[in-house]
Amino acid sequence: MGSDVRLRDAVREDAPALARLFLASSHGLSEHVWRQAALPGETPLLSGIRRYARDGGPFTWRCCLVAESEGRVAAMLHAFPMEAAAPDIGDDPVLRPYAELHDPGSLRVSDLAVFPEFRGRGIGTLLLAAAQEKARALGLARLSLTCFERNEGALRLYLRLGYREMARRPVVPHPCLAIADGDVVLLGKPVTS
Repeated sequence: MGSDVRLRDAVREDAPALARLFLASSHGLSEHVWRQAALPGETPLLSGIRRYARDGGPFTWRCCLVAESEGRVAAMLHAFPMEAAAPDIGDDPVLRPYAELHDPGSLRVSDLAVFPEFRGRGIGTLLLAAAQEKARALGLARLSLTCFERNEGALRLYLRLGYREMARRPVVPHPCLAIADGDVVLLGKPVTS
């Protein structure tokens, strides 16, 4: 990895980069959510930027770590402590698998994304190591994340780093989703001392 990579906590001004990264890495899932939350005339991306710029809730800049390289945001990790109660998704069947793949007491890595021009430098691994440190500092016993089984590159990375399958649910197809079949896999990793 290049020595020019620096990790830092996100700031509100990072919201546009955070939303672009989350939109690109979610394979259409965030577009689905943000389209529903959009104000009249607002694109899903603008809805996501507005969401990341707010202060409250788990989907905000306050839950993100960014990697900077070459003077700009290169990647992000979005993580928050998973509460005992499963997230309220209403009656949205597309989101049901994610609500069911719930690991209370873990640090949930909701997103890990690297802009294409910065991939292959070990930045994702560096961010996941930082998530491990955050979980340890919060006194959490493990990390958790979900991954499409069809996202073979990401799944290989997580397994190589010690994550293990905990559960899986079938993907609910939707026109927004780029991956519309297979399973969503819940992976977990113990926090090491």
